[in-house]
Amino acid sequence: MKVKSNAEIKEFCQEIANGLNLIVADVEFKQGKNPSLTIFIDKEGGVDLDTCELFHRAIDEPIDQLDPTFGAPYTLNVSSLGIDRPFKSDADFNSHIGERVEVKLVNSIKGKKFYDGILTSYDGKVITLKVDEKTTFTIDLKNVVKVNEYIDFI
Repeated sequence: MKVKSNAEIKEFCQEIANGLNLIVADVEFKQGKNPSLTIFIDKEGGVDLDTCELFHRAIDEPIDQLDPTFGAPYTLNVSSLGIDRPFKSDADFNSHIGERVEVKLVNSIKGKKFYDGILTSYDGKVITLKVDEKTTFTIDLKNVVKVNEYIDFI
């Protein structure tokens, strides 16, 4: 199925999101038996179900006019990013500098492929992770499978 680019869809949706003080964080199109377009939104303080519904209603008709699938049927979904979503953009990384994150690696460092610690820097190619008072790693992003917010199950 031919589909417009995620960048084009995201830019289109962001214009509508601006009026609702929302950020279109990501766009994902899944092809297959039941094609679906999911628009991931965010805002200061987080997103709840009412916010997702509000944006879905706001985007429903305009996105049909954009026609992202060139007439082919699909299901439109609006979702929050989720607490364990991976960091994808520079903004994701930069907004979490100084915060505790979880890092999953391709190749182990000192025998481990999973660390949590304070993200102390990011430059687009490497991250620096302070694991404890004595241990800090500089990790090439090519060795990173996933970085996300640390989830504390207390």
